[in-house]
This record gives sequence, C-alpha cells and structure tokens, in this order.
Amino acid sequence: MSALRVELVAADRKVWEGEAASVSARSIDGELGILPGHTPLLGVLVTGDVRIHTGGGDETVTIDSGFLSVDHDRVVIVADNVDAASLTSSQTA
Repeated sequence: MSALRVELVAADRKVWEGEAASVSARSIDGELGILPGHTPLLGVLVTGDVRIHTGGGDETVTIDSGFLSVDHDRVVIVADNVDAASLTSSQTA
C-alpha cells in the first residue's frame, strides 16, 4: 500500500514529518481529504484542525491560516502558527 509523505511546517520551524495514510484539513473551499494518488493541489487553509492519519494512530494539530500543497504523494502544509501540543509521535521535528 502506498503512503503519503507529509511535512507540517510553521512559519519558524518544521513541526512534524513522516508517512501517513491520509490527511484532512479545512480550506477556504471546505474540507479536504487527501489520500495517496491524489491529483496535484494547492489549497488555502483556514484556522482549524489538521488531522494526519498514520499507521500508529491519528495526529491532530490546530493551525492558523496557511496553505497545503499536494504533488506525487507528497503533502506540505505551511501555516502561520501551529499548536503542536497534542502531537504524540516520535516523528516530531
């Protein structure tokens, strides 16, 4: 099974990176669900939760506005601010 390579970046640091089965986030156009094989996408994100679904469970962080880029099973999320207090994964940067 293929996986997504995900990077979550705040304005001042890399917050999390790793592999995921899917990513969910809210954009200005509504809720986005990203799975492996998704078509290329550039979306503007609004303040809210980003959910990263990994093999070991779910990671949820709250972001301020930002954007999301998807291309070739790589997802990059860049946000003005990221509240990473809820991250439990050892993949926290």
